[in-house]
Amino acid sequence: MPAVLYEKKGNVAYITLNRPEVMNAMDQDVYNGLNQAFHDIDTDPNIRVGIVTGAGDKAFSAGADLKKMHSRHVPDEFWQPWRQDQFYLGLNVAKPLIAAINGYCLAGALELATFCDIRIASENSSFGAPEVRWNLLHGYGALRLVQAIPLASAMELLLTGKRIDAKEALRIGLVSRVVPSSKLMPTAMEIADAICENGPMAVKVTKELALRGANMPLDQAIRLFWALRAIVYESEDTKEGPMAFSEKRKPVFKGR
Repeated sequence: MPAVLYEKKGNVAYITLNRPEVMNAMDQDVYNGLNQAFHDIDTDPNIRVGIVTGAGDKAFSAGADLKKMHSRHVPDEFWQPWRQDQFYLGLNVAKPLIAAINGYCLAGALELATFCDIRIASENSSFGAPEVRWNLLHGYGALRLVQAIPLASAMELLLTGKRIDAKEALRIGLVSRVVPSSKLMPTAMEIADAICENGPMAVKVTKELALRGANMPLDQAIRLFWALRAIVYESEDTKEGPMAFSEKRKPVFKGR
């Protein structure tokens, strides 16, 4: 069986980490599969949303497979700004990504979850960044967590290496919803369907504006908004949207 399952249904793509026998721990095959899936989501014009989850009900993922990923020799030229043995291509996905988190979401899996724009969790989920316990670095997660949740909460996770449950993750804003395990994927699909009903160009550009503009001075962010607005407002879909509203019908968007 492949380490990552990838399936497309309608306008939604589904990525499933598929190593349940080791809590969906991420090895080279998983990273390769994730990168291929992210690339396809970004380039397939029919896909509007991606959902990332883990096989089984015990783990979204327990993080990197330490037996495989940290036992090899690291050559001098190993450092690169973008590592192909990781899942950093996810940073470039213009379309919304939803993390459907079931069970353990630890270490690199927490990083993967923070790549996603929307995170929902099952009631049995737990979250943590235990890398410091093994003298490792949380990497991208250390940069992203301090933007995604309050600084004090992020630092407690990063520096203690302790876990939090789904209820606490919801309280600090790490996830937007907590649902029973049986309702996890239906909820993710419900959110994905709601996104797919909207103008695809407006959705992509809104994601771009929210993520890029958040780290800009306000005057520069406003300039970015006006530049992106001009692109969206010249599209066919921007003519279709108001016309559908005036005609009291559902718009038919074409993504152009």
